[in-house]
Amino acid sequence: MSEVVAFDVVVIGSGPAGQKAAIQAAKTGRTVLLVERERGPGGACVHHGTIPSKTLRETALHLQRVRRLGVGLPEIVIPEHQQVAGLMGRLADVVGAHERFIAAQLERNGVVLWHGRARFVDAHHLEVLGVRGARRVARGERIVIATGSRPRTPKEVPVDHEHVLDSDSILSMIYLPSSLTVLGAGVIASEYASIFAALGVAVTLIDKADRPLGFLDPECSERFVRAFEANPGCRFMGRAKLLRVAWDGAAQVVTELEGGGCVRSDKLLCALGRVANLEDLQIGNAGLKATDRGVLAVDAQLRTAVPHIFAAGDVIGPPSLASASMEQGRRAMRAAFDLPLGMTSDLVPAGIYTIPEMATVGLSEAQAREQHGEVRVGRARFEEIARGQILGETEGFLKLVADAGGRLLGAQIVGEGATELIHLAQMALVHGDTVDAFVENIFNFPTLAEAYRVAALEIQRATQSNLDGRVTRA
Repeated sequence: MSEVVAFDVVVIGSGPAGQKAAIQAAKTGRTVLLVERERGPGGACVHHGTIPSKTLRETALHLQRVRRLGVGLPEIVIPEHQQVAGLMGRLADVVGAHERFIAAQLERNGVVLWHGRARFVDAHHLEVLGVRGARRVARGERIVIATGSRPRTPKEVPVDHEHVLDSDSILSMIYLPSSLTVLGAGVIASEYASIFAALGVAVTLIDKADRPLGFLDPECSERFVRAFEANPGCRFMGRAKLLRVAWDGAAQVVTELEGGGCVRSDKLLCALGRVANLEDLQIGNAGLKATDRGVLAVDAQLRTAVPHIFAAGDVIGPPSLASASMEQGRRAMRAAFDLPLGMTSDLVPAGIYTIPEMATVGLSEAQAREQHGEVRVGRARFEEIARGQILGETEGFLKLVADAGGRLLGAQIVGEGATELIHLAQMALVHGDTVDAFVENIFNFPTLAEAYRVAALEIQRATQSNLDGRVTRA
């Protein structure tokens, strides 16, 4: 074995979970090593996923907004075969700024960063293979596995990263295609489908489920489909079973479906889920093994079956949100050193950066009825809100779900700013508020946040009407 460098904590992966785990451990005064295989800190989130896709989304959103509000102005048309890189002109700046921020934070807290691929030698030792072939060995008193995930590619979809792409390579396309097939209807598939649709690409979204984003309240997914299919040449094909995908060798990707259906497009994006990055780690040397679902099992403190080894983020499975991963990394290190965990909450908001944007927190209407029986539902349509009219956001809405006494149980939002607006509902849920709080407090005017008051008033009216009915019957 090479010379061993000892650390109190070794973190594998510098994505949202690994970064926060490393910083939390360093703030306790421990020596920390962070190992990252990408060219810079931040992991796939910064280099392949969240940051690049949201940068492209901003361009698409801006173009869509100009088209919607620019009545009387010349129509903005994206030239055929527009270079994708040109639509993300700020990407290098955004990624660079994020890398510098993370690197500065790590350095400020004394975290050592090694660039390379890690593998377990045993339960405490890791060998790190550098980009130039150099090998180093680190010993960790405690170890955090936060290696994230990668796209899943079934055998019937031959991803070549040129014609048939996955979510890591989709933005490496040189030119914007005229048509795109997207396999899958989860978060990543729906986000990219709506982004390219807004850019003028004819997108076909295909999935075996009867609706996209099946975990959402049906009102949200239905609104998404309606907005998506309003784009020229765009359609959602549900209950479709994939047979095979093939590049025809000339100009198009051919997607064959069970029952004889066939879709042809310039490019295809396979977004049929992700798998945990565990295969190169040789976790068996540490006494670990993946579950049947290919992830690591952890307890409430994020400990694996080996007590001094923790795991956080995509490697432990859902919810696979950057926000949840950050908190998992932080809490793992709080638990590792017997520090107070503070107040914990399962009320993690989900933000889906489709066009239109969507967000949810707490219970959906169906879940609330199943758990609480009688519930109250209030809706506010953005077309009824002054700011909604100003922004042209007439298709958006906010939905509140409360129990029979008016206590908030959940919220769903579709439309501009949904991922920001949802935090008002989150705080109300954390504090156990009734919808009266949205009625009795003043909102800025004009804002989309006023929708909370409109929806809450609808619940109040329903509650009062129910009470009046009981009095009359009595």
